[in-house]
Amino acid sequence: MLSLLLVLAISYLLGSIPSSLWVGKLYKGIDIREHGSGNAGTTNTFRVLGWKAGAVVFALDFLKGFVASFWVSNQAFELFSFGSGPIAPPGWEADAFLMITCGLMAVVGHMFPVLANFKGGKGAATACGMLFGIEPISISISFLIFIIITLSTRYVSLASVTATFFYPVNLLILRYLLDYFVDGSIIVFAAIVATGIIYKHKSNIKRLLNGTESKISPPKSKPGEEELAKAGAEA
Repeated sequence: MLSLLLVLAISYLLGSIPSSLWVGKLYKGIDIREHGSGNAGTTNTFRVLGWKAGAVVFALDFLKGFVASFWVSNQAFELFSFGSGPIAPPGWEADAFLMITCGLMAVVGHMFPVLANFKGGKGAATACGMLFGIEPISISISFLIFIIITLSTRYVSLASVTATFFYPVNLLILRYLLDYFVDGSIIVFAAIVATGIIYKHKSNIKRLLNGTESKISPPKSKPGEEELAKAGAEA
């Protein structure tokens, strides 16, 4: 039990790494939480600092979830011999249980990071990495949806919500229409995670419906002081 708690704590601390805060400080010398929506996540970084900084933050947040669900869980499974003990609920494989719980703790760490006074992001990028480590096909489809909507609308929040919504849908299509084996527990888990992430985007959804959500800058443009001042005024 202590070994499991240690592994989950490591995953949480991994998720707590404040990627957007570090990139904001290095890229523009600012605290990203003091600009734009005030959220320490990928969407606000794209909006305030532009594509380059946003892409770096997305990659780092993605890796937090992927490393926790794929690497930390596998290392823990071998190191602590979890397969020989009943750590998972009835009907669950120990390795699958570890992948899900480690990845989920990384997402929780990202949303409520102890390394940033528990003020984190909304978890979409970290959850994407976590789910890629668990089942890559369906999350790759959602990632493609994210890219298409981001490039076509320049609303990262809309892309995040839409891609998140379609993730459990993709799993259902794979299982019931394409005859690709997907464990039912993963579908249920995906639906729960998607619901939580969409709920965390409720303020973005409200602004999208009101037509007041901010777009990110075009790929070739660089964020300047005028954009930062505008973003700060919207906070």
